[in-house]
Amino acid sequence: MIRAAVLAGIVLALPAGAQDRRTGYDDMSPALQAMQDDPLNPAAFWLIDGERLWSEPAGTRGQSCADCHDAADDSMAGVAARYPAWDEGQAAPVDLSGRIALCRDRHQGAGPQDRADPDILALLAYVTHQSRGMPLTPDPDPRLDPARARGETLFTTRLGQLNLSCAQCHDDNSGGHLAAALIPQGHPTGYPQYRLEWETLGTLERRIRGCLTGVRAEPFAPGSADFIALALYLQSRAAGLQVETLPIRP
Repeated sequence: MIRAAVLAGIVLALPAGAQDRRTGYDDMSPALQAMQDDPLNPAAFWLIDGERLWSEPAGTRGQSCADCHDAADDSMAGVAARYPAWDEGQAAPVDLSGRIALCRDRHQGAGPQDRADPDILALLAYVTHQSRGMPLTPDPDPRLDPARARGETLFTTRLGQLNLSCAQCHDDNSGGHLAAALIPQGHPTGYPQYRLEWETLGTLERRIRGCLTGVRAEPFAPGSADFIALALYLQSRAAGLQVETLPIRP
């Protein structure tokens, strides 16, 4: 009930026209939508790997994810819809990639892992798949509020040598074009995603790094407080939209 009330408050606080929000899927061609809708699209390979890794013992403790969490389709349902969330051990917010990496270190004894490690990415795809079709429901923990406010500031601040903000593209000019590319509204409903330009699966962090590079700004460090803050704000901005899994993007 508390989460439902918070979600309703966030949706009511969205700017005029929020009911017209469009996802990247909405903006794709019918051919690309059909590719995403195919359960054997290119992203499915990471899902298969993630399902295997979920039940596979790992690290010095020989524990699997399933040993703690049992079946993912039950224990992980809705998890991706509410991350980033607060981590007690870090005393800071973490995204889902960070949570998976922390669990593998703390509970499996796998040691610190790169957030872009193929195993982390595969598990991220598999865990996120358990929230498919669920509404994004930002975590209402008040300890996240300062980071979420920081994320909104980052979204509206001009950055880089091109002196552009996220809001200038994704709020002011969404639906327009940058060269031949359609400018989306920038809602994080479909991550990790298979991008045709990457020819592989990638995270929201990778996409934001590409945007920052595009405006000639210094990219955020992997898992940095600024990245997590921006992810928190984007999650709130997209509240109520459905989680996509096995997503495809141009």
